[in-house]
Amino acid sequence: MLRRIIWFPIALVSAILLVTLAVANREPVRLVLDPFRPEAPVLSIQLPFYAYLLGALTLGVILGGVATWMTQGRWRRTARVKSQDAMRWQAEADRLSRERDATVGATRQLGIANGTSSLTTKSLRRAS
Repeated sequence: MLRRIIWFPIALVSAILLVTLAVANREPVRLVLDPFRPEAPVLSIQLPFYAYLLGALTLGVILGGVATWMTQGRWRRTARVKSQDAMRWQAEADRLSRERDATVGATRQLGIANGTSSLTTKSLRRAS
């Protein structure tokens, strides 16, 4: 909730600045993509100046996101391996717990069958 409260004024101010920038720079500007003949270019684009600025901003955000994502690849791989290890250890612990419970249950059943359960109960009462 606090993040939204902080984010809203920043986004509002940014939007106001971008709209003001777009209104102030709406004259068309020609971008020449032919470095050999700038006076009669083969490739040129004529857009409002704010379109170039917003395009550069968008391209910067996308390239920054891709660069960040690529540099964090080893951390994602480490997290994936550790997660697999944790699942493997959890499965091993569950298996051992089931084996222990089965062994304890079988021991109790044998004790009841042999009539030693009352001795075990009496010894446990004395110990506590």
